[in-house]
Amino acid sequence: MSYKSDIEIAREAKKKPIQEIGEKLGIPYEHLLPFGHDKAKVSENFIKSLDDRENGKLILVTAINPTPAGEGKTTTTVGLGDGLNRVGKKAAICIREASLGPCFGMKGGAAGGGYSQVVPMEEMNLHFTGDFHAITSAHNLLAALIDNHIYWGNEQGIDVRRVAFRRVLDMNDRALRQINCSLGGVANGFPREAGFDITVASEVMAILCLANDLADLERRLGDIIVAYRRDRSPVFCRDIKADGAMTVLLQQAMQPNLVQTLENNPAFVHGGPFANIAHGCNSVIATKTALKLADYVVTEAGFGADLGAEKFLDIKCRQAGLKPDAAVIVATVRAMKMNGGVAKADLGEENVEAVNAGCPNLGRHMENIGKFGVPAVVAINHFYSDTDAEIAALQDFVESQGGQAIVCRHWADGSAGTEELANTVVKMIETTPSQYKPLYPIEMSLFEKIETIAKEIYRANEVVADQKLLDQLKSWEEQGYGKLPVCMAKTQYSFTTDPNKRGAPTGHSLPIREVRLSAGAGFVVVVCGEIMTMPGLPRVPAAESIHINNDGLIEGLF
Repeated sequence: MSYKSDIEIAREAKKKPIQEIGEKLGIPYEHLLPFGHDKAKVSENFIKSLDDRENGKLILVTAINPTPAGEGKTTTTVGLGDGLNRVGKKAAICIREASLGPCFGMKGGAAGGGYSQVVPMEEMNLHFTGDFHAITSAHNLLAALIDNHIYWGNEQGIDVRRVAFRRVLDMNDRALRQINCSLGGVANGFPREAGFDITVASEVMAILCLANDLADLERRLGDIIVAYRRDRSPVFCRDIKADGAMTVLLQQAMQPNLVQTLENNPAFVHGGPFANIAHGCNSVIATKTALKLADYVVTEAGFGADLGAEKFLDIKCRQAGLKPDAAVIVATVRAMKMNGGVAKADLGEENVEAVNAGCPNLGRHMENIGKFGVPAVVAINHFYSDTDAEIAALQDFVESQGGQAIVCRHWADGSAGTEELANTVVKMIETTPSQYKPLYPIEMSLFEKIETIAKEIYRANEVVADQKLLDQLKSWEEQGYGKLPVCMAKTQYSFTTDPNKRGAPTGHSLPIREVRLSAGAGFVVVVCGEIMTMPGLPRVPAAESIHINNDGLIEGLF
């Protein structure tokens, strides 16, 4: 059986002018700042005018732990948004922008797939409207101003050994994880050890995605701790007068991007923090804008529910005052078989026993979402190789856990393949009001918050941390940062810190390697196991297959 590739399907899209997409949501022509014919930013003034409107219903799409078989969380987010519009609801979707690092590394693209995509696909996966470039520039402006401040007399008394702010680059480049900078003599400054993170792990990215408006953005940027003095007192971004210039660089990037699905339904694509090393959600300003303009808003959180959904519910919703009305947990028969021990090469063969063996991973995520009080349904993202017996086994498992699993064929059929899911979600929202609550009270100590996530979500027996890290957490509490949520940086492939441990393991330890205070973003980053805030490229990067063909078209993005 032959199928068209995602990029081939995207190229056949009959896109409408972006002004027509804006009209569906009641956005006047003059409040769209067009980037070409098929994408635009929504003006700040228009967004401010929406304050008095009622919010629509918020639907979170999350998933099981990702596997090489692919789960299709973004594809399902787009499919559900299209499905809701198909059944007569006014719906919009909110997703993140794609990072160049994964696009040229392993992932290849992040705009959905098949007939449930957001377009323009190539531009979304490449430079788009320049938001990531603006964030990278603003971040590195601050880094340059820190070293410049030290060079010209160091009025703030920064201890050069305690500069806490690293540089960023939107590319997977392991060689830059640790560097020595300012080498070459007196004219180049004071030599020190430094390093790079990927842009999607930048605190500036997190701040842009959590800020409510430009004033909030500038305040949060000013709160960034860039270094410490010899007496261990913090030096803030505002102390070296960088916050104003950074806000100027980010002014346009703060405005949400409006594009469309293949079925010409509105989609906000804005911001892109990673979920395994940051909080993994699109921007607050895009979500809030969508909620004022649509009756139903479908958004996603990165990777599995143990990472993206937990952070969406404990960080984004808490900070933004959002209350999700429903959740959709995406699973596939193929992924269940991989969790059940089947190799990727053998996934095409029917194996009901392996499906049953892998289902506990899904069951764990269902339990975890339930702990937040949000009603949930399972979406089975259908693959052509799935057999009736395998699908029945997966549905029987979900039913045995007190849930419901809907087979979705949106990759092949677009909104027609999610009509049942859309009706199910609407009915669930109408009959089962959300009792959303965060996992932990904000008054808990920082270490207790870490322990709560480790034990309640990951099912670890203990958290292992050196006394030095415990003292650091205590010190931040004494400085007034004890009421921040925690943002776990951990492998996305497992509930443990070992990416090879699939299924639903229990009784493991959670080792903490490092803690970072993101005072501007408003959370404490907890780096677990071997996770890297600057990923590396795989042995065979996707970049090796990306090129422009003889017709001038891009090949290799998928």
